[in-house]
Amino acid sequence: METGYKAFKREVVKDIKLKAKKFDFEPEITAKILKRGYKIYEVPITYKSRSIKEGKKIGWKDGIEAVYYLIKYRFTD
Repeated sequence: METGYKAFKREVVKDIKLKAKKFDFEPEITAKILKRGYKIYEVPITYKSRSIKEGKKIGWKDGIEAVYYLIKYRFTD
């Protein structure tokens, strides 16, 4: 969910109100799109993770936070 590009048709996202300010954008938009009955298709990408020395910014805590936001936005708007 937090690797790759996001592309949306205008009619899918034009009425979605977003509250996210940072990385929580991705779980919020994902949950809200699914909640409205749209399907999300995954497109494979090539990804090479960075080390902390190279500037890695996301860790396991971010994964837990993403799950929290998916659950939160699944049941709220």
